[in-house]
Amino acid sequence: MSRSGVCKLKLLLVVIFSLGVTSLFAAPPEWVDGELIVKPLAGLSDARFEKILSQSKGQSVKHLKQINAHVIKVAPQALDAVMRALSSNPHIDYVEKNPLVPPSAFTPNDPGYPEQWHLSKIQASVAWGVSTGNGVTIAVLDSGVEDSHPDLAGSMVPGWNVVSNNSNTSPIGLHGTAVAGAVAATGNNGIGVASIAWRARIMPVRISNRSDGWADGGDMADGILWAADHGARVVNISYDIGVASSVINDAAQYLRNKGGLLVMSAGNNNTNNGSSENPYIINVAATTDTDARASFSNYGNYIDVSAPGEHVVTTWENGGYGWGDGTSFSSPLAAGVIALIKAANPNLSVNEVETILKNSADDLGASGWDRYFGHGRVNAAVAVQMATQASPSDTQAPKVIITSPAYSSTVNGTVLVDVVASDDTGVTRVTLYANGRSVGSDSTAPYRFSWDSSLVADGNATLTAYAYDAAGNTGIASGVTVNVENQPDVSDTSAPTVRITNPVNGSTVGGTVSIYASASDNIGVTQLSVYIDNRLKCSSAGTPSLGCSWNTRKLSGTHTITAVAKDAAGNSRQATVSVAIAPGGGKGKGRKK
Repeated sequence: MSRSGVCKLKLLLVVIFSLGVTSLFAAPPEWVDGELIVKPLAGLSDARFEKILSQSKGQSVKHLKQINAHVIKVAPQALDAVMRALSSNPHIDYVEKNPLVPPSAFTPNDPGYPEQWHLSKIQASVAWGVSTGNGVTIAVLDSGVEDSHPDLAGSMVPGWNVVSNNSNTSPIGLHGTAVAGAVAATGNNGIGVASIAWRARIMPVRISNRSDGWADGGDMADGILWAADHGARVVNISYDIGVASSVINDAAQYLRNKGGLLVMSAGNNNTNNGSSENPYIINVAATTDTDARASFSNYGNYIDVSAPGEHVVTTWENGGYGWGDGTSFSSPLAAGVIALIKAANPNLSVNEVETILKNSADDLGASGWDRYFGHGRVNAAVAVQMATQASPSDTQAPKVIITSPAYSSTVNGTVLVDVVASDDTGVTRVTLYANGRSVGSDSTAPYRFSWDSSLVADGNATLTAYAYDAAGNTGIASGVTVNVENQPDVSDTSAPTVRITNPVNGSTVGGTVSIYASASDNIGVTQLSVYIDNRLKCSSAGTPSLGCSWNTRKLSGTHTITAVAKDAAGNSRQATVSVAIAPGGGKGKGRKK
């Protein structure tokens, strides 16, 4: 290491250290003021969606076309009301606030620290005899990367700034440059440091223009999608999101469908944030040089694996080098091992790569998976050995079935169509057809479509669903024939009968309540819906009965449950019951008051 590199780094330490300590104890998740992320159901027309937004006085400011999600602007004071209104619309897949996320903190120290212990701990040198990550592109989604750094310049490929929508990926601070060096700094070049995947390519994707490096969920998702579309097959985000995000999950699924994996840092607050296991994201905790859990590392059910996260020597800004602590470094080390696996055996599916990453890890802590180390601390040598011995051959087609509407049911207007699909290596997309005409495609589970039945003639119509996997195998659902009646029978003036069979009127309930409603009609029930306090809870098309669950644990007082039944002629009738929540949201027995 040159003295100039050390001197340049020391000039930065006071500023960066203060940033690191501030964000190390990060505040609770924040949100972008006046912004929501909204995804309509597949098949809903643009005009219909724009009308829904207009009614809510929302305006789309960013369209994530690959997953058909929109970042919308609303009046800040109306945000919660708009969110409730959109959530109750059956043609909206999801709506959520746009999270504002800090980069996972790290604590820099003396850049003269010469030992890259983390590489020997995960047996990198043994793995390099088989794979160095050659041919794999790793996207670093961060606050920018210094592409002129002597240990990074030779590994860079063009990136993108998704905030400004331009190619400016120059760094704000040193976080992105340090992360890039941990995953793919050039090795065996006689200068500076090595890295786990030193022959891989680095794709810088800047997801923040803020001086503090914070990024929002919409830009994170946009960065994942851009990287997936431009050849990245490993994506690293060393940010502590701390909350469940549907739009990031959708983007992660899109990446997986392209053959890529998303790796994220667990966070550095020494806390369990309550997140559940996420099948679309590999979350990485931090370990020490003695294979203990790093004192700052977050933990919980969402942890998949762990990797070294203390005193990790890497690249710094201004051509320098230094070392730092944090899950910001654990995540790129795991991402680098994934790159080694992919380079060792390019024919592996994403599920097989993830399985190898987990099964090759050195089990730490309690036997088997645990919430501190996940499946264990990554082991690069064992991982590439398992990769070279694997012989994938995917010839199995996905399984797919249309679960709603029911066969021979009568439908009209806009119909919700539910499809269930599964595959041994993963479903890449599901496409719905009505009488041979495409309704739309959905690349993320659950697969639900909004079908405008007025586009076909009245009478019998056949719905068919196709499911695809990454190997090109195709599964076809058995066709579901429904009776379309968009021209009402003017002679039918009889409204359906409807009743709520559970809970009973005047009862006291608690915990998770099962709601059951049934309806009948002289010709046929076309839709049955249940509302709680005038907000849609569940709905079905063409079926005479309906059931759904209602969690009352955080509720109190008296609430109204309404069931509404409609027929093809537009006749409707409703039934209503009133129930009280047991004190404390307890386990009421449905008894009369």
